[in-house]
Amino acid sequence: MATITAPAHAQAHGTETSAATPTTFAAALNTAMSDAMEREASVCVFGEDVGTLGGVFRITDGLTQRFGKGRCFDTPLAESGIAGMAMGMAMNGMRPVIEMQFDAFAYPALEQIFSHIAKTANRSRGRVRLPMVIRIPYGGGVGGVEHHCDSSEAYYAHTPGLKIYTPATVSDAYLMLREAIDSPDPVVFFEPKKLYWTKQAVDLSALRTEYESAAADSSAPAAGVGAEGRAVVVREGTDVSFISYGPSVSTALKAAEAAAEDGISAEVLDLRSIVPFDDAALAATVAKTGRAIVIAEAQGFVSVAAEIVARIQERSFHSLSSPVKRVTGFDIPYPSPKLEEHHLPSVDRILDALDELQWED
Repeated sequence: MATITAPAHAQAHGTETSAATPTTFAAALNTAMSDAMEREASVCVFGEDVGTLGGVFRITDGLTQRFGKGRCFDTPLAESGIAGMAMGMAMNGMRPVIEMQFDAFAYPALEQIFSHIAKTANRSRGRVRLPMVIRIPYGGGVGGVEHHCDSSEAYYAHTPGLKIYTPATVSDAYLMLREAIDSPDPVVFFEPKKLYWTKQAVDLSALRTEYESAAADSSAPAAGVGAEGRAVVVREGTDVSFISYGPSVSTALKAAEAAAEDGISAEVLDLRSIVPFDDAALAATVAKTGRAIVIAEAQGFVSVAAEIVARIQERSFHSLSSPVKRVTGFDIPYPSPKLEEHHLPSVDRILDALDELQWED
C-alpha cells in the first residue's frame, strides 16, 4: 500500500475539481464496493437484505445485478453466523465485506468478532490474517429507536486486533472503504447513518484513479492509502481545538462557524481512524490552540472521548491553557426520537462548553 498523494488528499477535504459533481455519502460507499469488486474477484458482499433489496439504506443497491448472487447475496437473520462465515472465507483467500443492518443488531456477533476475528492474527503469530470488513451503520440523527441507533465504537476500539474507521465526508467514505477492503486485517467500518444522504461535490473517478495508482505503487511506504492512523484538520483555528470523528464532525464545524461570530477561532480535527490513532495530530492541534473540546455522539463514560481526553492530559498537559472539556451523548440508553435532539451533541451544547473554558492565561 502507499500514501495517497497531495492532490487527492486535498480533494478529500473540500478542494473541488472541474469534474466534481454532487455525490451522496451512500453513493460513494456503493461506488467503493463496486470498484473493489471490479478490481479484485475475491471481494464479496453479504448480509441481511443487501442483495435484491440493496440494503435497508440502499448502500449495496445494484451490486447483485452487476456481479451476480455469488458476489453479493442475502443471508439469514443471524449476525453471529454472518461474522463467522466471513471469518472462514477470509481465512481461505476471500475478502468479505459484511453489513450489520443496524449498529445494535451487531451485538449477537460480538463473540465471533472479539474472541476470534480480532485475535486470529496474534494467536497464529501472524501466519493467518483476516482481510475482511464489518460495515456498521451507526449513530443518531435519523429518528430511529433503541436497537436502531447506537454509538458502539468503544466496544470495538477496546478490543486489540481490530482497526476502526469512521469517515465524515463523501470523499473519505470512498477512500476509506477502499482502504478498509484492501487491509490485510479486519476493519470495523462505522458509517454515520445521518450522513448517508448528505451531498458534496467530488470527482469519484479522480479519487478512483488516485487511489488505485497509489495502491499499485510498490515503491511507496506501506503506511496505508490515506486515513489509517491519519487525522486531518478540516478547519484551521488558533484559539481552541474541536476534536471529533464520524457523525459529530459536521456538528463541530457548525459550532466553529458559530464561535467565529463571537471572535473565537476554532480548529476542527477529524480523527477519521480511531484505531490506529493519530497521537501526533492530536498533540499538534492542542499545542497550537492550548484548549480542547472533544465532541462525540456516544455516551461519555468509558468512551473513545474519554480516551482522547486522557491522551491529551498525559501527552500535552503543558500545552493546555484550560482543562479539556467533553460534549457527548448522555449516559443513558438511546432515547426515543422525540428526545434525540437533546441527547446528541449540538451547537448550543458545544458553545456552552466553550464558555466554560478558561480564557485568561
